[in-house]
This record gives sequence, structure tokens and C-alpha cells, in this order.
Amino acid sequence: MKARHTQIHRLTLLLLGLLLGGSAGEVATGQSREAIPVIHVTDLHRPHVDPDDHWDLACVFALAHAGDIDLKAVVIDYPPAKRESCNPDIAAVAQMNRITGLSVPVVAGSPYPMKSRNDVQPQASSPDHHGVRTILEVLWKAERPVVIHITGCCRDVALAGRKAPALFADKCAGVYLNAGTGISGGRLEYNVALGKAAYAAIFDLPCPLYWMPCFEGDVPEDKPEQRGFGTHYVFHQAEILPDLSPRTQNFFLSMFERRTDHNWLRYLRQEPDSELLAEFSAKDRHMWCTAGFLHAAGYTVGPDGAIRQRSKAGDRSVCAFEGVSVTCGDDGVTTWRPEPNSRNRFIFHVRDAQNYPTAMTKAMKSLLTKLP
Repeated sequence: MKARHTQIHRLTLLLLGLLLGGSAGEVATGQSREAIPVIHVTDLHRPHVDPDDHWDLACVFALAHAGDIDLKAVVIDYPPAKRESCNPDIAAVAQMNRITGLSVPVVAGSPYPMKSRNDVQPQASSPDHHGVRTILEVLWKAERPVVIHITGCCRDVALAGRKAPALFADKCAGVYLNAGTGISGGRLEYNVALGKAAYAAIFDLPCPLYWMPCFEGDVPEDKPEQRGFGTHYVFHQAEILPDLSPRTQNFFLSMFERRTDHNWLRYLRQEPDSELLAEFSAKDRHMWCTAGFLHAAGYTVGPDGAIRQRSKAGDRSVCAFEGVSVTCGDDGVTTWRPEPNSRNRFIFHVRDAQNYPTAMTKAMKSLLTKLP
């Protein structure tokens, strides 16, 4: 009886949404399907290396809070050797759990670079592979295929895939790889340079791969059709930060201040510092991963920044994923060509370069302003 009442309630909400919400293709998040299980793999550190990671974390928690995704775990990269002052920012995950009322577990990744694309690090201890084991456990226990977002180093996902390829083939709905350049040339992108072998191994995974090159690379002037194969955009933090809830503002301010004390909980509860808020609102922020989070949750973004269901958006999207045939050498250099019939390899493509940055900014704002 309870299940029947729940179904009636959902149907009523859907009908009200159609009656009051205008176009059926324009939706608020949280009104799509059953929540999609997600693992978020990130180079989230404190003191921060780049604050985009905290904006990304807030986005995935906002989608989880809305009910669009079931955030199963956050895996944080082991800090690179040259970042001796950094630690995995477990406090940021604790803050987001507190803000949203969720209880997402967080673990640290492997400290060892892969020696080759086939390396499974047999010498690693159990604590060293806590992140790898967490990824495999989430996949193993999942009742439906899991999405994995890689927004930092590829190491832990690559190791998990090498250890259990059949599990990835059966239980991974897709890996969203935020790394590399769309057009090879010049120096390697930061995440690729952190581990070329791990990056190459991701392209060997027996599951769908949604490749999101961070930059376009060196594009010849006579090949305009190749422009737009990069996710990078910039927004002014004043466009979002002042409109967030006080607790969410404090989440960002404690990170911007590069605080390393243990005061993660009480900091959320205090009144936001107006001077700090003005100082950091005045800064620009470089971003890369926003479109992938929405796409994995079943959404896309129109030129006006409206978040729409992908199944109903048609061509009204500033970006899309297009089928490709792609290989990656041991040197981390990719080679690809369009393959419209591909069912398991896709590349991110900006269709509307003029509106893409503002559309992503508006979409992110609509996500984050829903955080309590």
C-alpha cells in the first residue's frame, strides 16, 4: 500500500510539474529518474592546489542532495610528492555531508605511480589500495551500473580496472575522464603528466568511456571543425558565491582561506565573513568538469543555461558527447577520429562556443543554490 501511495504521489508531482513548469524539456534537477550510483575521484586537497576541485565536489553533492545521483564514495588522490604540505581534504567532504545530511564515505588513493599501463602494484599494502578496493566494492555491491567521474589523477580507477576488468564490463555504466587534450600537441596536460601509464590504461577499460579533454591543444587554423574539443571555461565567482546559502558560502571560504585547522564543523555554523566573501567573489575561477556531472545524471544544458533532460533536449545543447575511435599510447598521447556508430567511446564537444561559458555558469548556479 505504501508503494502505491508513493507512486501516486510521484505521478501527482509530475503532472503538477507539467502544468506549472512550462516546457516538458526544461526541468529542475531531482525530477528525473531513479538516482544513479556515482563514485567521485578527485584531487581534492587542503591547502588547495586549485579551488575548482571544491566547486566540483559541491556540484556532485548538490546532485546527490537533489536525488539525481546516489553518491557512493569520494576517492581523493594521494598528494603528489611535490605537494608535501597538502593532504586529502576529508574535511571538505565532512562539510558537504553536514550541509546535505548525507553520509558519503571518503578514502585516500594509492601513493604509487603505475609503472606501466598493466601494472597492478602487487607490492602495495591493503591501506595503500584502500581507494582501489573501495571502487571495486562499490561496483560489486551495486544493483545497477555505476558512473565513475575522474577529475584528477587516473591511478586508482586504472588499477581497479586492471584488477577486475570483468567487473568493470558488467557494473560500470561509464567513466567520465576529465584529462588530456582534444588535439594532441605540445606538453601533456597536468592530469596526464601525473601518470601517463594510468591515463593510457583508462582507454583500455572494457566499459563506456566519456572522454572530456581539458583543453583543445594545438589546433591548425585550417581545421575549424576540430575547435571545441575541450571542456575549459572561466566564470567570475561573484556570479554564484554571494547567492549561496551561508553554510555553503562558509564551505568555500574555509577552503579559500587555506585553513588547515580542525574547525570544519563550527566554521560552517558561523556567520560568513563579509570581507572574505567580497574578496573571493572578485576572483575568476577556471572550470572543466561541470558538463560531465550533469550528463551522467541525465541532463544537458541549453544556450540559456537551462538544465534539461537529455532525452527531451534535442539539439538545444551547448555541448554533447560524440562517438569516436580512440587510442592512447604509453606516452599519454591520444589519437582519435569520429566514429558516429560508437557505443562505448565518446568525446566531449562544445557545439556553441559563444554561449558555453555563461551557460555552464548559470547551470552550476542553479545546482548550488539548492544546497541548504
